[in-house]
Formats: sequence, C-alpha cells, structure tokens
Amino acid sequence: MTELNIDHLRQWIGNEKASAEYVSAGLVERFAATFDLQLDTQDGADSPAFIHWCLGQPAEPSHSLGADGHPERGGFLPPVPLPRRMWAGGEVIFHDSLRIGETMTRLSTISDVTTKTGRSGPLVFVTIKHDVSSDGRHVLSERQNIVFRGAGVSVTTKDGIPVVKPAPEGKHVATVKSAAPLLFRYSALTFNAHRIHYDAPYTRGVEGYPGLVVQGPLQATMLQQFAEKLQGAKPLQFRFRSLSPIFDTADFTLNATEEMDGTLKLWTAQIGGPAAMEAIAQW
Repeated sequence: MTELNIDHLRQWIGNEKASAEYVSAGLVERFAATFDLQLDTQDGADSPAFIHWCLGQPAEPSHSLGADGHPERGGFLPPVPLPRRMWAGGEVIFHDSLRIGETMTRLSTISDVTTKTGRSGPLVFVTIKHDVSSDGRHVLSERQNIVFRGAGVSVTTKDGIPVVKPAPEGKHVATVKSAAPLLFRYSALTFNAHRIHYDAPYTRGVEGYPGLVVQGPLQATMLQQFAEKLQGAKPLQFRFRSLSPIFDTADFTLNATEEMDGTLKLWTAQIGGPAAMEAIAQW
C-alpha cells in the first residue's frame, strides 16, 4: 500500500465539480417503484426527498472502474491509498423541492480531508459540501462524509449478524425485507457500481462480508420516508451517520422515537443486530 500522506491529500480541499440533470417523470416513477410509493409524476409536481442522490451521478466509463466497482481516484476525490470506501453519513437541509420537469444543478466542493485511527487501522474522512438548485431555485444544502479504510472487516459476525448488543426497539417500528432486488434497483437508480451491493461472490470472497451490504443512502432515504409518514410532512433538516453494516442475510427494521425537543430520533437495525444507521429529523 502507498504511504498515507495527509498533507498531499489535503491539497484536494477546495476542489469543485458541477453536475446537472433533468428531473424526469420516468426517474420519479422508477424511484417510486423501488420504494413502493404512490407519487404524482406530472410536470411541476414535487419530487420525493433524496431523489437528488439519483441525479447527476458521474458517468465514468466502465474501463476506468477499479476492482471494487468504484471510479479511480485522483480526479475530484483525493487519491486515498486505502482500498475500502464507504458513505459515513451527512446532513441535508431542505430549502425547497426539486420539481418534475425542471433541471437540477449541483455544485460539489471538497471542504475537508482528515485522518484518524479506527478498529481496522487508519481512516481517511473526506467531507464534501453540495449546493443543489432546481431551475435556479436553491433547494437544498448538503454535507456528505466519505470514509476510506483498510481491507479488514471491522465487525465480528455470526450468520451475518454483528455480535454486539442488539439495538433497542423504537416507539414506532417498521420491518423491511432485505432483498437483493431492492439493493440492485437502488444501485441502478444511483448509477453506483460498488460491487458489495449486488455481487455476492465478490462481497463474501474479497471483502469478507457475510452478504450483500445494504447501501447507507438507501437506509437514510427509508428513514426520511418513515419520518415523513409519521409526522405528515417532510423534515426540513435531516442528519444521519452510519454505525455498522447490515446485510441481505436477514430483514431489518426502521425505528423512530420522539425526542423532548420536538425532533425525531431514527435508526435502522438488522433483526437481532445493533443500530446500523442513526438519524435526527427536524421540522
């Protein structure tokens, strides 16, 4: 492995990338089908929250993908010499809604690159800020945290379930069937070729996981939808972070409990497993 030179990697701070894509009714229909939603797909209708993660994704040619399915590093993202890349969490502040028939534009900026040591060894965190507009209206601000780590699996599992204290059950609970078609559809929606979400032999044999890994953004989207269903309105602010992986080896739950300050605390958990992703929704 190439030596980790944080001073070199921090030279990517300030790097910018712009992207744009038309918000089509077809995309909204496929998003709705993936999440079993009934949505208005007429021009001018509000699109669902977090559909911006399905828009303007890098269209890297297949020959430029690495062994894990991710694009090669060193362009927009710094060339971190650690093999595993995961979405660690983030925060989204909604100012308005993307509308069907409009064009989304996004300006992405690397705002920080830091390092620390975790259970699996050195970690590098890259923070990206996104400003998203729709036909000139500023619709949301986002902070995205990406973590790079070594090749070792950082959880101990038994039959696909992390061996730790099981997560508590929320006041509100919904069960999700953790099926490979759901993961595949979401990877297709987001043009994400990371093999841990659809290639079971690679996931088990190379990365050492017991099954396909449920995407962090997929979990965050489901938690946002759960919060919206419980409160009857879209949150204005949504913060989330990944704590541990969940797999397609067992179903998982969406949990929510009201807090004293009026926010909603949410988390996912594999059946019998620990909290996998936690979130705070605020109106």
